[in-house]
Amino acid sequence: MKSGEVSIDQALVRLTDLPYEEVGFAKIDHHRALRRGFPEVVFGPGKTPQQVATIVERIAAAADKVLVTKVEPECFDVVRQRVDDAQYHPVARAITVDRSKGSAKRQGITILTGGTADIPIAEEAALTAEFVGNEVERCYDVGVAGVHRLLELLPRLRKAKVVVAVAGMEGALASVVSGLVAAPVVAVPTSVGYGSSFEGLAALLTMLNGCSAGVSVVNIDNGFGAGYLAALINR
Repeated sequence: MKSGEVSIDQALVRLTDLPYEEVGFAKIDHHRALRRGFPEVVFGPGKTPQQVATIVERIAAAADKVLVTKVEPECFDVVRQRVDDAQYHPVARAITVDRSKGSAKRQGITILTGGTADIPIAEEAALTAEFVGNEVERCYDVGVAGVHRLLELLPRLRKAKVVVAVAGMEGALASVVSGLVAAPVVAVPTSVGYGSSFEGLAALLTMLNGCSAGVSVVNIDNGFGAGYLAALINR
């Protein structure tokens, strides 16, 4: 049997729980990987650690990769009791399980942040993109308050196939970058900023109203969405 092929019996086992598995409080979409190329990703907030652990355990039983976003170490402690090869990424606040054999990574994604405080959201984006098979170049703290830091990166930025710009405050980074490079830009507003930033709303509106074409905008603090979109573009 060739690599990647499954027997008829194995196929029947996999199809048993398709398109989803009912666990009482959740319907786990095991069909997601067939439709989208990657298993269902678990959004942590609003779920108890026990619920997250159950979902991770069931996804890991059917897939070789699991990603959980925006969770605290206390949640990971419960997950680790059920899935002993789970790993926690404290900066990105994410849990991963990776049982894949690994393959060559696609180059082409560059992730920028306006400031150091934006790094957690950028790391969520980077981890997501890496987890679905991409190599990510990180360039942090290159916001427009010191635009010379960004301009120094232009030779590297112009080699990227897609740029993710993560910024709070006024959120100008994405529009500036888009005006300098040919690649599409994924803009991520963050909730970083002073009171009138309204927890990221100011940055979101700036990014939505930017005058440079070729920018797509995800929601406030949605590093996962940005990383996933960047991976689709790069693919």
